Amino acid sequence: MGRTTTSKDAQALFHSLRSAYVATPTNLKIIDLYIMFAVVTAVIQVVYMAIVGSFPFNSFLSGVLSCVGTAVLAVCLRIQVNKENREFKDLPPERAFADFVLCNLVLHLVIMNFLG
Repeated sequence: MGRTTTSKDAQALFHSLRSAYVATPTNLKIIDLYIMFAVVTAVIQVVYMAIVGSFPFNSFLSGVLSCVGTAVLAVCLRIQVNKENREFKDLPPERAFADFVLCNLVLHLVIMNFLG
């Protein structure tokens, strides 16, 4: 009896998530795909390290931190570009993208410096 209620609740949740995602603007969907790509790349690197080993550990750490940092910066970009967010309503999307690019540049310069 509890199982059918749980499955109905799960189906209702998935339906509401799907309908909310359909209403999402295209530019936010593109940023979502970029975030997912960065996270999946980090997970692949961790799995590779678990299978093969972590001999140059600073290389592994640099790669994972680069992917995670890029994903975090992309989440910040998504928050700033979203029209429904009232905190950043006066911020033009071009400025948000310029901040994203500049922060990515600084992040990757630090990552390259960490590689040695």
